[in-house]
Amino acid sequence: MLRVGDLQRSIDFYTKVMGMKLLRTTDRPEQKYSLAFVGYGDESDGAVLELTYNYGVDRYELGNAFGHIAIAVDDARAACERIWAAGGTVTREAGPVKGGTTVIAFVQDPDGYKIELIEKPS
Repeated sequence: MLRVGDLQRSIDFYTKVMGMKLLRTTDRPEQKYSLAFVGYGDESDGAVLELTYNYGVDRYELGNAFGHIAIAVDDARAACERIWAAGGTVTREAGPVKGGTTVIAFVQDPDGYKIELIEKPS
């Protein structure tokens, strides 16, 4: 679960920039929060991200315990190109990981969360 400062902005990022699908939403006005679940496939078949917006909170300190989300991609360079073209931020261009051959890249969502793109071996 990621706490986000603007639910629609985050839904737009994960669907339009990262290519995920909006799977479902829940609004809990009495508890003062809203949820959105996004992923690349159905919840029964794969992992999803839960985005949580707490009413009236537009920013969070990310802290130092959280590292990043990691997503496997077929082609990290092509993924970066798609993300740039969709207005996303690439913070590390695709290239080999230090001391290895696995190709990775990093992007950042609108709330500052890092997402590592790990190229699947061919």
